[in-house]
Amino acid sequence: MKVVIQVSGKANCTVDYKPYSEIEKGLFVLVGFTDGDNEDKIKWMVNKIVNMRIFPDENDIPNLSVKDIGGEILSVSQFTLYADCNKGNRPSYINAMKPDEATVLYDKFNEELAKHVPVKTGVFGSHMEISFTNIGPHTIVLEK
Repeated sequence: MKVVIQVSGKANCTVDYKPYSEIEKGLFVLVGFTDGDNEDKIKWMVNKIVNMRIFPDENDIPNLSVKDIGGEILSVSQFTLYADCNKGNRPSYINAMKPDEATVLYDKFNEELAKHVPVKTGVFGSHMEISFTNIGPHTIVLEK
């Protein structure tokens, strides 16, 4: 399981060219799954994400979590996080989990996140356009 976490101001997602979801402030999270990922890894990752102290406190020091600031999460599935670009010029996605399995884990991932903070999502397997303000910029990549 791999996630890219970005501190965000306003973020939104369109699906098939129509507005779908939006957050005002919090985290924009891309999530990809690979073989062997399971609910235990999801719980570990969610715990890291919602408690990660990457938002500035009153002294402009990153001491606050998305929970602490009353933020939201925009979660988008992204199988291309498992692109293998070592051979040739066309990425291979063989390490990405099959869509029928990954969609189940994506739903579980979002359910776990929603136990802690409000979560908005994209639509698994759809054409999406994402727009967001990366604050900092602050970007973290986690893999479990």
